[in-house]
Amino acid sequence: MSAKTYTFFLPPRFSMLAFASAVDPLYCANRLSGGPLYHWRVVSRDGGPAVASNGLQVAADAAMADAGECDALFVCAGLDAHAQADRNTTAWLRRVARRGGLVGGLCSGTHLLARAGLLDGHRCTVHWEDIQTLSEEFPQLEVTANLFEIDRKRITCAGGTAALDLMLHLIGLAHGAELAGRVSDQFMHQRIRAAHDHQRMAPHERLGVREPKLLAAIGAMEGNLEDPLSLGGVARTANLSVRQLERLFKQRLGCTPSRYYLELRLHHARLLLMRGASSILAIALAAGFASASHFSRRYREQFGHSPREERGFASSFRPSEP
Repeated sequence: MSAKTYTFFLPPRFSMLAFASAVDPLYCANRLSGGPLYHWRVVSRDGGPAVASNGLQVAADAAMADAGECDALFVCAGLDAHAQADRNTTAWLRRVARRGGLVGGLCSGTHLLARAGLLDGHRCTVHWEDIQTLSEEFPQLEVTANLFEIDRKRITCAGGTAALDLMLHLIGLAHGAELAGRVSDQFMHQRIRAAHDHQRMAPHERLGVREPKLLAAIGAMEGNLEDPLSLGGVARTANLSVRQLERLFKQRLGCTPSRYYLELRLHHARLLLMRGASSILAIALAAGFASASHFSRRYREQFGHSPREERGFASSFRPSEP
C-alpha cells in the first residue's frame, strides 16, 4: 500500500492544538509501523510561515497557488475563520474539490468550507462554540454536535483534541484497529472516541453536581440562550416549583437561578465577541437581550468593561503575520 499524503492548509491564526493533534498521530503511526504510511505537507496563503493564534510559526512547503494536486486536504483554521475566507482562498478550495480529492475542515476550518459551498448536501460539525452561528449563517447545512463527521469526500472535525480521535479513526480504517490503539497509547489517550461522542463534558462533570432536577434545569437554560425561558418555565422542565428551584440553586451552586442563567448568556456572548464575526447587536440578540444598550449594561456589570472593549482586547492578542 502506497503512503498517503495529507495536505494541511493553515490560514493566519490557525489552531495549533488542532493541527498538532492531526499531524502527530500520522508521525507516530509511521514510527510504530516501521514504514512511511503517511506523508504530510503544509500550505499557507503565500508560501511563507503560517502564524498560529498562539503566535507560534509553522514553515510552509508551498503557497496555495503552487500547491498542485491535493488528494486529501485539511483546512485548519482558528478563532476568526470568517476573516480568512477571502476570494482567492475560496476559489482555491473549490478548485481542489473539483478535482475529486477528499476535503476536510479542522476546528473552524468548517466555516471556510461552508463559505466555499463545499458542504452543501453533507453532514458537518464544528467546535461547540460555533454550532449556532454556523447553523444560522448556513441554514441549508446539516450541522451536528459530533466530534467529527465523515460524509463521502467531506470530513469535518470539532477541533482541539477531537482531531486526534479523527486521525486515530482514519488510521484504524486504513491500517487496522491494533495500530490505531498503539498510537493512542503513545499519547496516553485511554479511549479512542467515536464520531458521535459529545464534544463537551457533561454538566455533572463540569459543575460537580448530580441532582437530576438541577441538571435538567441547567440543560433547559443552556438550550435556550437566544430565547430565554421564564423562571417558571425552567422550573417546569425540572418538575419543580420556582421556590424549590431557587433553593436547589442556592444550596448547590451558591447563586439564584436567575443569576446563573444571566451569567450563562453573558459568557456565551463573550465567546461570540472574541470570535469577532457578528455585530454587537446581533450578539446581544443571540444571547437573549432585547437591545444592545441593555446587553452592554449587563456586560459591563459582569466583566467590568463594555462589549466593544472586549472585542478590542481579543484583537490585541492576535499575533501579527510575518
